[in-house]
Amino acid sequence: MAARDGDGWIQCACGSKHWGVHGAAGLLIIRDGSIFLQHRAPWVHNGDTWGIPGGARDSHESIIEGAMREAVEETGINPDDLEPLHTFTDDHQGWSYSTIIARANQSLEGHELNDESFEVRWVKFEDVTRLPLHPSFAKSWPLLRQCIDDLITPG
Repeated sequence: MAARDGDGWIQCACGSKHWGVHGAAGLLIIRDGSIFLQHRAPWVHNGDTWGIPGGARDSHESIIEGAMREAVEETGINPDDLEPLHTFTDDHQGWSYSTIIARANQSLEGHELNDESFEVRWVKFEDVTRLPLHPSFAKSWPLLRQCIDDLITPG
C-alpha cells in the first residue's frame, strides 16, 4: 500500500482553507432517481451535514482512484458495482475538488464504516436540498444535478 500523503489543509487562492494538499475527490453515486449520501459526524469539518463520500487525494492517485478509495473507506461499497460516467471538477486555481458521477447497479450496498459518518442513505434527487448539506456540496449540487440530467436523459 502506498503512503498516505494527501491529508492536510491548504490555503487556496480563493481565500479559503481546503482539505487535501493534492486536491480532493468524491463519489456521487446515482441509481433510480436517487443519490447515495453520507451524514457527516458532528466532529468532522463542516460536520452534521450531508454530502458525498470523499476526501483528500494522495499524490500517487488519479481522481477516480482517490474518490473510490475514500468511498470504500467511508461506506464499504464495492467499486465493481459502479459504472463511472463523468468527472465534474470545481477548480480553484491551485486546489480542486473532483466529483466522479457513477451509476450503481442494484447490488450496491453501503454502510457507515467509521466514526466520520452517522448514516448513509439513498435520497431522491428532488429531496437533496431538503437536507442540511455540506456547504461545498450545496454550492455544487445545481451544476451536478444538471450533469446527472444530461447523462441520464436519452437523446
